[in-house]
Formats: sequence, C-alpha cells, structure tokens
Amino acid sequence: MVLNYIWVAFFVVAFVVAAGRLLLTGDTGIFTEIVNATFDSSKSAFEIALGLTGVLALWLGIMKIGERSGMIGALSRWLSPLFCRLFPDIPKGHPAFGSIFMNFSANMLGLDNAATPMGLKAMKELQELNPRKDTATNPMIMFLVINTSGLVLIPVSIMMYRAQMGAAQPTDIFIPTLVSTTVSTAVGIAVVALTQRINLLCRPVLLLAGGVALFFAGLVTLFVCVGRGAMGEYSTLAANVILFSIILLFILWGVRRRVNVYDAFIEGAKEGFSTAVRIIPYLVAFLVGIGVFRASGAMDLLVGGIGWLVGQLGVDTTFVGALPTALMKSLSGAAANGLMIDTMQQYGADSLVGRMCCVARGASDTTFYILAVYFGSVGVTRTRNAVACGLAADLAGVVAAIAVSYLFFT
Repeated sequence: MVLNYIWVAFFVVAFVVAAGRLLLTGDTGIFTEIVNATFDSSKSAFEIALGLTGVLALWLGIMKIGERSGMIGALSRWLSPLFCRLFPDIPKGHPAFGSIFMNFSANMLGLDNAATPMGLKAMKELQELNPRKDTATNPMIMFLVINTSGLVLIPVSIMMYRAQMGAAQPTDIFIPTLVSTTVSTAVGIAVVALTQRINLLCRPVLLLAGGVALFFAGLVTLFVCVGRGAMGEYSTLAANVILFSIILLFILWGVRRRVNVYDAFIEGAKEGFSTAVRIIPYLVAFLVGIGVFRASGAMDLLVGGIGWLVGQLGVDTTFVGALPTALMKSLSGAAANGLMIDTMQQYGADSLVGRMCCVARGASDTTFYILAVYFGSVGVTRTRNAVACGLAADLAGVVAAIAVSYLFFT
C-alpha cells in the first residue's frame, strides 16, 4: 500500500510542478519532456529486464545445481545460529538461508549481476513460507532492508567513474564509503529489529559484529599498505576470482554428489526466464514514475528547497551540490550514476562536492528499485513497513556520507 501512495505521488507532484512552471515561466515544452520521459523510462525498464534474463538464467541455473547437490542445505545449516537471530520466523536449516547468504556475499563484493538472481531466489523461498501471499513477511522485510542498505566492501564501479573523470586519486573515497555504507546497514538492521522486536544483543550477532569490525580493520590496513592506485585493480581481480570460483565450486560439488549438473542447470535457467518476464510490469511502473518526477523539475525543486532551508539555519551549504545524487540513488541507480558524473564534471572530481556525491552514491542502494523488483517477483503488493525502514537506512547513509566527507576531505 505504501508503494501505491508513493507511485501516485510521483505523478501528482510532477503534474503540479509542471503546471506551475507552465503558468509562471511559459515553458510550453515541459509536458512534452514529461511525456517523452514516460516512453524513455518504459523502454529502459524493458531493456533492464531483457538484460537480466540471461544473468537470471545463469545464476538460477547454478543455484539449482546447489539445491540438487545439497550445497545450499549445507550452507543453511552452517548459518542457522546467526541467521535464526536475524530471521527468527524462518525454520532452522531452511534452504532460504543459503540463498540469503549467497546474495549478501555477492552484494558485499559488488557483484550486482550475481546478487540479483540470488536475491530473487531467496524471495521465492521466503514466499513459500508466507501464509498471506500478497503481504510481506518479517523475514522479507529484514532481507530487503539489508539489501537496500547496500553494504559493499569495495565500490569498484564508483572508483572507475572517478578515474574516468580524471580524479588524481580515484580510490580516495574507499574508506569514507565503507564507513557510510556500514552505518546505513547497521541502522537498517536496528530499525527493522526494533519494529519486529528482535533481540540483537546475543552471542552470534555480537560475534558477527566483532568479526566484521576486524575484517574492516584488516581491509583498511591492506588499503594503506598496497596504496590507493593498486587497490582498485586488486579488488576487481579478487571479486572476479571469487565469482568464478563460486560457479566452479557448485558444479564440482554437484559432480561429486553424482548430480546431472547440466539438466539441473537447464531446469534452473528456465525459472530465470519466467522471473525476468514477471518483473517487467513492476519495473515499468516505477521507472516511469521516477522519470516523470525528475523530468518535471520536482527533483530540482526539492534539492533547492533543502538548500534554502539549510542556508536559513546558517549551516554550510556546500553539501547541497551532492544532494541530487544522494536523493536519486533511492529511486534509480542509473540516474544516480548520471547525476554523480554530472556533479564531478560541474565541480571537479577532486572537489569536496565531487567526492561527497561519490561517497553518497555508495552509501546505500536503490531502495525503490529493489523493493519493486523483489516484491514484484513473488507478487507481494502489501509491503508493510519495508519502505519506511529502507528509507531510514538511506537517510542514515546520506547523513553519514556528508559527515564523513567533511571529516576526510576538508
């Protein structure tokens, strides 16, 4: 129901802003831009779904091998002590734990193409436990909020964009981004745990938190030792090696268990095609809503209003230049990337605003896109408080990105 109100608000606000521009400035082309945005966004939605088809077929095929060979079940049993705390409504040892773990791992490595199919597989398994098929369950909300918080260890793609824009040190946003996305994830988990009355002060969760802290400390130490220039190359190599190793491990495990891995892969790949087709309407709906909201000038008006309000409070308004990217990332990853590049072109890749927009882009993921695609893939229409919890994580990530950027770059 919340997604319904937000979707309607996109169109209503876009019309009001466009009508105001027409009356005040005589801009007769504004409604043409909005209508063109609907066509462009619809086309983009189909192209995204089409591009996902092959990737979904590949990874759901690999996951099917993991199911047949028992590897997913083994992962589920191994992760039960921890995940049963975060997802108390999922039975111990359920296969969903394995899919959730694979999705989280791919997200942390920045492997978006691998993360989405694994996430959709997890949603399908969670939906099998759902007594009310049109309503989001507590585990679904926790799972998706962690996804939207966007915990990525090394933001390779953002570093790549900075290199293309001529940044002297493309990797200088690594540590600030890592801090920001960690804050976003921690707040997202805490908010969902609070609403679902989950006790996080337990041994498995505290051990995980300590392990994550030690891992981050080691990662930062490695970053300092190898130098900023080599970090991007090493991280890309590591991610690709891990990705291919996962594929090979699943296949070899299946062979060891005497599974017909080829037939299992084909069966899973068929599910990938049907899943890609099923999410097209949800992608079209939200990308069109986002497109008209942006084309009408409503986004510019919102950012300008925030800048004016902050200025009235006597606070430094330098960060306002990074807000378009920070706000857009909740709506569309591609649009946020475009705004990030535009901001670096306007202010300079090594300026405070240029760096800040990059940190903000990496602080969390595209909330509305993820919710629309993942809920749409299983037919959930009542999302309960998933949007509110996801946006709370987003807000925490943006605030952390701004604060950390001021700390590191001024």
